Amino acid sequence: MPCPLCYNTHIKAYCKHDGVQFLSCSSCELVFKDLSHLPSREKEKERYLLHQNDVEDKNYQRFVAPIVDSILDSQPKKARGLDFGAGSGPVIAKLLRDKNYSINLYDPFFYPDTNVLASTYDFIVCCEVMEHFHNPYNEFDLLRKLLLPGGRLYCMTELLPKHEYFEAWYYKNDPTHVVFYSEKNLNWIKNNIGFTDLTIDSRLILFTK
Repeated sequence: MPCPLCYNTHIKAYCKHDGVQFLSCSSCELVFKDLSHLPSREKEKERYLLHQNDVEDKNYQRFVAPIVDSILDSQPKKARGLDFGAGSGPVIAKLLRDKNYSINLYDPFFYPDTNVLASTYDFIVCCEVMEHFHNPYNEFDLLRKLLLPGGRLYCMTELLPKHEYFEAWYYKNDPTHVVFYSEKNLNWIKNNIGFTDLTIDSRLILFTK
């Protein structure tokens, strides 16, 4: 299978863990699950329904604080936003609405109204979502198109550890986590999908159109 991000065909085995084969792209260095190990939509939804995403949970609110605080610091109240991959408990939207921001929700399983994808936005939230993308090139291309010029995409995910630590890395064990990013392929996304700027601050990743 080609790389689902850059479509390079020079792919090598990266790690095999509990019968799951992980591959690596020799060009952009994306690490991703072999096609045969991608979950079905039914299995994905079953997994997501196990998440205890209570929007009033203070620990959950603290977890998403890097994105919320960044938006509060950089986006005016009149800015229109989209929570892309909002999940069953859209805590970021709740916290921003509490501060009088306007934010729409989209999630293929829980908020599947595609009408919100016909608008453009000042900012888009993509929190703990990008590691679930089966077709990351297509998803990031869509997200860029949904942004107004100068708009920002606020992402959060865990970046790849060094290769020797990958097998013990808990993050890869979620069956719905299928692609894993590094500074190199995040810059590939910026340069090849058409963002003008990229900032990486630990788990917080900001793309600007």
